[in-house]
Amino acid sequence: MRCHEVDYEIFGDDMQIVEVELDPSEVVIAEAGAMNYMEDGIEFEARMGDGSKPVGGLFDSLLHVGKRVLTGESIFMTHFTNAGSGKRRVAFAAPYPGKIIPLDMATLGQELICQKDAFLCAAYGTSVDIAFQKRLGTGFFGGEGFILQRLRGDGKAFVHIGGTVIRKELRGETLRVDTGCLAAFTSGIQYDIERAGNLKSMVFGGEGLFLATLRGTGTVYLQSLPFSRLANRVMQAASIGGSKGEGSVLGGLGDMFGDR
Repeated sequence: MRCHEVDYEIFGDDMQIVEVELDPSEVVIAEAGAMNYMEDGIEFEARMGDGSKPVGGLFDSLLHVGKRVLTGESIFMTHFTNAGSGKRRVAFAAPYPGKIIPLDMATLGQELICQKDAFLCAAYGTSVDIAFQKRLGTGFFGGEGFILQRLRGDGKAFVHIGGTVIRKELRGETLRVDTGCLAAFTSGIQYDIERAGNLKSMVFGGEGLFLATLRGTGTVYLQSLPFSRLANRVMQAASIGGSKGEGSVLGGLGDMFGDR
């Protein structure tokens, strides 16, 4: 295998933690700030890059930084190495309610395209890059814009998906999905957008103006709770008059007099 071979265990239900077990000298890479705890003997270092390619020059470093900035992630990734003599564990936590999905990249064709904030951690040797959407329509209205993350490797990788996860296997079929609910798909899937019905349905249907259309042969991961949808609900509840279902009509009076 090109990637390090790591073992793992996932704990929790809605706010999960993945605990990765490393043999001596094995390495796991993760997004900055994802680490939850680690055992004695684990050393970590922030680096510009995932370590899947030999160290290049200044231009390669700047190119990597530019890509990380486009995805909205930190320009650094953290490398955790077992510097001890026995097995050691390091754990990574999900940033919001959902599921951590363990992926065996070797069985997925060694490539997965996912939403830009889905990657959590992976075995050393996994390439974490960006994938541009080639069609303008898909880029502007596809929910995730032009930029998605592309994971390549033959080891274990872990992504976080909001809410409940649905895995679909397409065999030359077509699947239409809300643009925000599309979490990840393998390289054999063609991703595009289509208009959501007629004009009346687009404006008053509540499903958005466009739907993601997936065609081909491969695996698709869907999420029931995109983070953008969760954030919008939280902001609505926090705004003036946004509290709903909190007891009785008197609850609104309490807001007026500053009791909340």
